Amino acid sequence: MGSGPLAVRMRPRNLDEIVGQDALIRSPFIDLVRNQSLGSLILYGPPGSGKTSIAEAIANEEKRRFMKVNAVLSNVTELREILRSAQRNPSSRTILFIDEIHRFNKSQQDLLLPDVEAGTIQLIGATTHNPGFYVINPLLSRCRLIELEPLSNEAIIIILKNALEDKERGLGTMNCTLDADALTLIAEQCNGDSRKALNVLESIVLNTPLGTSVTVEEAGKFLFKQQLVYDADEDEHYNTISAYIKSIRGCDPDAAIYWLAVMLEGGEDPRFIARRLLIIASEDIGLADSRAILVANACFDACERLGMPECRLSLAHTTVFCALAPKSNSTYLALEAATAYIKKHGKEAVPIWLRDAHGAAAKKLQHGKYYQYSHNFERNISGQEYMLTPKKFYEPKAIGAEKVLAERLREWQDLKENQIQKKY
Repeated sequence: MGSGPLAVRMRPRNLDEIVGQDALIRSPFIDLVRNQSLGSLILYGPPGSGKTSIAEAIANEEKRRFMKVNAVLSNVTELREILRSAQRNPSSRTILFIDEIHRFNKSQQDLLLPDVEAGTIQLIGATTHNPGFYVINPLLSRCRLIELEPLSNEAIIIILKNALEDKERGLGTMNCTLDADALTLIAEQCNGDSRKALNVLESIVLNTPLGTSVTVEEAGKFLFKQQLVYDADEDEHYNTISAYIKSIRGCDPDAAIYWLAVMLEGGEDPRFIARRLLIIASEDIGLADSRAILVANACFDACERLGMPECRLSLAHTTVFCALAPKSNSTYLALEAATAYIKKHGKEAVPIWLRDAHGAAAKKLQHGKYYQYSHNFERNISGQEYMLTPKKFYEPKAIGAEKVLAERLREWQDLKENQIQKKY
């Protein structure tokens, strides 16, 4: 058994040993590496998804000099020295692996540009943060962007079995086995993070007599409370709220309540969720069920008054209500259409018959003259226009309560036409 943590010892030595990330392995990626035409790249994915392993496997396949720095610990001086070394030894064809590249500021990233452009180094950056927000555009445009997914439970189990059997780098000399349920438990608790899974496995085996067959109950003693991968103001924050909103919009209460639970367990501010519900109530439900905005507003008030954990119930109540409500975005579309029209054609003048008529000057200018008071007409419809150039922006949907409103609007439009015809 070698030295160092099990997760480091068991890193793939070549591309054939990579487990998981099947979509990447089945892509032209392998051929590009073996033809040495891959170029610089950014590996973007959650912790333990294999970013460092893939970088090292590429270096081994391409037989290149491998320089590794961590952006948290590195500085401009170290970076300059690595780049000068690569410039002095072009035949070594240096791969510069920068872990947590999102930690580099703009000046540090700018420093990489000339050598990436010239091919002096092959840059491989690794990040858990969205590169679009943290990597400067000139550097991003010179790199191939590869997104890695969390490893599946099945992939984690394969990695654990390999570690248990490997006598050179793994735990094979310990002659320990874990039953299928124990392996599944570790995989499920580690959220697709192979490093975390291997650390747990190492703890179990090193604290168990040689040759032991470990049961799920015994393995469970080494697992701490599961920590959700959920960082406020980071990628998981935005990804999860996006999934939550789309689940409500898609009328799926089960998915919506699941993503709500993920956010609450991850420590999300309940007021943030309540604000999103207020937006959903108008943007996605709208006139199909106008009660939604009242329920959402009451939920926000409950979050302000009660706080956690009591307001969880109000959020769950409102989440399911909104998911089950009929959906209409007609008012959202109407506003977007009106806004687009104004941006294209400009603002038209207020018709003189609609202008404020208070004051001597207004009366002298005949503001309000010819205005037809709606209550003086049948069903309050005068037939008068309220824009100089009438346009149609609101298109009702025959969904939920809006179906009644659509019928009412059609009746009013017919009545308006009749009033107009009477005048002429």
